[in-house]
Amino acid sequence: MKDRILERFLRYVAIDTKSDESSASCPSTKVQFDLLKLLKQELTKMGIADVSLDEKGYLMATIPSNIERVVPAIGFIAHVDTSPDNPGNNVKPQIHRNYQGEVLKLSKENDLVLSPKEFPELLDYIGFDIITTDGTTLLGADDKAGVTEIMAAAEYIMTHPEFKHGPVKIGFTPDEEIGRGVDHFDVQKFGAEYAYTMDGGAIGELEYENFNAAHAKISIQGRNIHPGYAKNKMINAMLVAMEVNAILPVNERPEFTEGYEGFYHIVKMEGTVENASLQYIIRDHDRAKFEKKKEFIKSAVAYMNERYDNRITLELRDQYYNMREKVEPVKYIVDYAEEAMIAVGVKPVIVPIRGGTDGSRLSYMGLPCPNIFAGGHNFHGKYEYVPLDSMVKATDVIIKILSLVVDRK
Repeated sequence: MKDRILERFLRYVAIDTKSDESSASCPSTKVQFDLLKLLKQELTKMGIADVSLDEKGYLMATIPSNIERVVPAIGFIAHVDTSPDNPGNNVKPQIHRNYQGEVLKLSKENDLVLSPKEFPELLDYIGFDIITTDGTTLLGADDKAGVTEIMAAAEYIMTHPEFKHGPVKIGFTPDEEIGRGVDHFDVQKFGAEYAYTMDGGAIGELEYENFNAAHAKISIQGRNIHPGYAKNKMINAMLVAMEVNAILPVNERPEFTEGYEGFYHIVKMEGTVENASLQYIIRDHDRAKFEKKKEFIKSAVAYMNERYDNRITLELRDQYYNMREKVEPVKYIVDYAEEAMIAVGVKPVIVPIRGGTDGSRLSYMGLPCPNIFAGGHNFHGKYEYVPLDSMVKATDVIIKILSLVVDRK
């Protein structure tokens, strides 16, 4: 299985599937269909009859139950797109066999290295085979590692008819990296009672709570006057934007927070004297604190409007909510995943997600959906890597969950 998983992963990351936030189409980029069509072809070749790919880039498949007793249909979901933050084409993975704690060279041209001094978690993978970038692109383990694991599990099920399982639902989505991953996901068509996203990080991660999330855009209308005659007349929109940002608490930025602590994160700023804009993401696990953060940014804008004669506008929208509220009533699905990890020799690490997954939105759409590790580290950048052995274990976890459900009365 290990060799097959490696071969599959290398095949998938070679396909550019970068999403594009500026595009209004779904999927946001046509290249995502290149991988989706390949996955559909491979699922069909395995002998899975019920496979569909719609025009919006949602691929679904069903492996029917092979037992007489009725058990829940369980879904496994991953996204095919990669982050637009770094190049996702011409990916050239490097395989470092039997890692022993050394510094891993990524690129000779720009001296990029993966060092345990900067990334101490590397030392958790002594003896593992580690797949890295070549220092020029991202790797795409987010979430082609998850795609690989689901496909490997499907292949195992279809080639081992003696393995007993209930209905297995497979879902691949587009555009997760730009926050649109389940905009058009048909939960009823998917047909699972509950599901798992294979989109977590390090081996053992198991998550069923995440940030509540909002997006804020603050636009400032300045007044541009020739600087030689600007006294008491000019309003520099960029300086007003800087004042707005200075109101927000410094200790509630991402670089100063961890665990359950929320933050305001400025993700984009643009401006001239005449016009400027700021974009933020607002995050907190606690719903009450999340609402207070939104009220604070509203009050900051209101205060600045008093100073600058209503030249500032705020667009504020919620993005997703903490899945814990929807998963806790059926927490046995988390227990299944935890028990499966222990059974295959993986120590579960149950932590809150300092981010979001498709599963958080799906949980509010009626499909409870915890998140299981896919194995990767340093997502979205040139330092991204994934231990091959972690992908093997993630595949084992999928198979074991299906087995545990059959064993339960």
